[in-house]
Amino acid sequence: MLVLGRKKGEAILIGGDIEISVLEITSDGVKIGISAPKEVGILRKELFISVADSNRDALQPNLSITDLKKQFQGLKNL
Repeated sequence: MLVLGRKKGEAILIGGDIEISVLEITSDGVKIGISAPKEVGILRKELFISVADSNRDALQPNLSITDLKKQFQGLKNL
């Protein structure tokens, strides 16, 4: 991991087409701006993890085979 020190108004470049700028520094955080091509996805890490967890949960079956069979049998009777 590369660790850089930056001051307000300073920036770093990644690959020549992504720029990360320090916009504001407060006692409880740093506000950054990111300029990147449209095709580059940018997400906060906690949001990325939340989406990945939700997708993983969606893949887990909530019903057993027996429960599914009962539901399909109920549909036949309609």
